[in-house]
Amino acid sequence: MERKAEIKRETKETDITLCLNLEGGPAKLETGVGFLDHMLASFSIHSGFGLEVKAEGDLRVDSHHTVEDIGIVLGMAFKQALGDKLGIERFSSAYIPMDEALAFAAVDISGRAYLKFDAEFPQQAIGNFDACLAEEFFRAFAFNAGITLHIRSEYGSNSHHICEAIFKACARALKEAVRVTGSSVSSSKGVL
Repeated sequence: MERKAEIKRETKETDITLCLNLEGGPAKLETGVGFLDHMLASFSIHSGFGLEVKAEGDLRVDSHHTVEDIGIVLGMAFKQALGDKLGIERFSSAYIPMDEALAFAAVDISGRAYLKFDAEFPQQAIGNFDACLAEEFFRAFAFNAGITLHIRSEYGSNSHHICEAIFKACARALKEAVRVTGSSVSSSKGVL
């Protein structure tokens, strides 16, 4: 079964081409935002998803539009790649430590878009990445993927570590949630 999608989205603020393969593949990332490339590389490795992103954005303004729009396109690709969702595990969660930081993520591939994001970042700047953009990225992803996603930073004192633990926790939760374990839809409604 091939579960992959390619999405191209162009606006006045960004031009993004994204390929997602839930069965694996390389991580090739050119977003123009170094820290986001690093987070997406971790996301790809720990989810086991192949992820290729080529993005051009209005970085002369700041990285907000680029980060948020990549979340939108990743969510769209995730939804498309999952197709009818037959046999997927659907629910999963993960705790991931990174040095002094610990993050938790729980996911329900439900068709209902929701994000609960509970994390504080002691340092607002992580390279050229504004830490508050992590929440914008995951909101855009969850709402366009049609999933329920809960993210919580348990603790940490380094914003880089907190953010990376969050991306890895989401990756691990999604890896399990998309795993095919049966042949029917995991819902009493018969549809997700």
